[in-house]
Amino acid sequence: MIRVTRLGGQQIYLNCDHIEWIEATPDTIIVLQSGKRVICVETPVEVINRVVEFRRRVNVAAEAKRTA
Repeated sequence: MIRVTRLGGQQIYLNCDHIEWIEATPDTIIVLQSGKRVICVETPVEVINRVVEFRRRVNVAAEAKRTA
């Protein structure tokens, strides 16, 4: 899950596996597979970086579990 900030300042957590696409309109719109849209203050690059970092942490944890 990644944290994003809605326009009003509310922080929410999204399951990044459910992100279908990200659009910059000037605000960032994250469209989920369900069709729901989340507008956030982070740029698309920031959202992508958070997804990459989340997946990196998951892979490191899985690798540690395999070698333990």
